[in-house]
Amino acid sequence: MTEAPQQNSTARPLTAAGRYCLITPCRDEAQYARRTLDSIINQTVLPALWVIVDDGSTDQTPQIVEEYAAKYPWIRVVRRADRGARKVGGGVVDAFYAGYATINPDDFEYVCKLDLDLDIPPKYFYRMIQRMEASPRLATCSGKPYMQFHGRLISEKCGDENSVGMIKFYRVSAFRQIGGFVPMVMWDGIDCHRCRMLGWQVGSWDEPETRFVHLRPMGTSHKNWWTGRVRHGVGQHFMGTGFLYMFASCVFRLFHPPMILGSIAMMWGWLRSRVQRAPRYDDLEFRASLRRYQRSCLLIGKRAATAATERRHAAVWKPD
Repeated sequence: MTEAPQQNSTARPLTAAGRYCLITPCRDEAQYARRTLDSIINQTVLPALWVIVDDGSTDQTPQIVEEYAAKYPWIRVVRRADRGARKVGGGVVDAFYAGYATINPDDFEYVCKLDLDLDIPPKYFYRMIQRMEASPRLATCSGKPYMQFHGRLISEKCGDENSVGMIKFYRVSAFRQIGGFVPMVMWDGIDCHRCRMLGWQVGSWDEPETRFVHLRPMGTSHKNWWTGRVRHGVGQHFMGTGFLYMFASCVFRLFHPPMILGSIAMMWGWLRSRVQRAPRYDDLEFRASLRRYQRSCLLIGKRAATAATERRHAAVWKPD
């Protein structure tokens, strides 16, 4: 999607009103790292700072990111010890916070959790900032991820009511209000609904300038497709998703790669967690609000349900 890296004469640092910081947790991403690094270097609006947290990689990832950090002073590398295996969900959030702890959030208006397996179009962050400046209630936003499947780009089918986890662009004030990310699987769904509960808006848009390639498709970062989809079902149960909404979600994805099998794995993960009475997110108010929102989605559709929820919570919104 992006061209080869070059000295980008059109790129400009942001003004004080629009400074953004990228924080990238990564582990063993040598296969994809250069494409992500190059796509950031080619952004029309560069980040003020990019903190890359190497979470104990055993491949060439540390050498690659250090190479780029030596060339670009706005790239900073944080190294963590190898804990023995990739830890999804909570491990990603832990690594993110290892980077977040090295910055002063007051120095930035926006912060973005960014994975190191993405190929991002040049105007991506310019468009995200435009969206934020046009909508003061917008807490977090993203474009849409696509994956390579048999030589074609296929949408990962992410709903418009959420920002996607691999590239979450946040207004710093909103990120603080929700208390940041929960270090569990489905952290990237919990945060969006918590934003809505506090009167913020959340969104993602499928437009040419913000479509990006997810080089390691969603749910495949740990072992295989089946494990990733089962984990998604487990995460939905933890978050508080009800059976009917989960079933409808699985039906919707039946013919999305991996066809049929992916939906079965998701439903199996949810059902297994239910039968085992696995722990759920320990916030009853959140879970009740989520279930109410999901029932509304089933009755009137996601777009109408999201708009109704935003109207209902508008009175509690506080920008600071």
